[in-house]
Amino acid sequence: MEIRYAGPEDQGSWMDLVKTVSDYFPGLDIPQYKAELEKAIARKEALAAVIGNQVVGGLAFSRETGELRFLAVHPQFRRQGIAQALMQALTALLDIPLFVITYREGDPMGTAARSLYRHMGFVPGPLLTVFDYPCQRFDYPKSL
Repeated sequence: MEIRYAGPEDQGSWMDLVKTVSDYFPGLDIPQYKAELEKAIARKEALAAVIGNQVVGGLAFSRETGELRFLAVHPQFRRQGIAQALMQALTALLDIPLFVITYREGDPMGTAARSLYRHMGFVPGPLLTVFDYPCQRFDYPKSL
């Protein structure tokens, strides 16, 4: 597996991943996401975990705000450390506070994500509602 900046050649495989995991992202608009992904790739704000020519994990972020905007691993490749490797690559790249918006405590959709973020050093922040769905912000205040 290789972790690297996503390139234009990865967009089709990345979008296949997005469609596979779309149920985990309330309010996800696929055409809008595709347009945002193109911009993130051009700005070098997208990291891909690649095996062969397949994007098996993706992480999109904002250098400007420190927001982790998307993190997903293909279901067939979960529990292999891919999400953690993507997060480690991100924290090595950015020397700014980071944050992510995820599911609230007790929501079964967010059990794995919340566990990963806590393991990586994120701390729970304010409760939010995004796309009419109850969420919570997690902050990574460390500067590496």
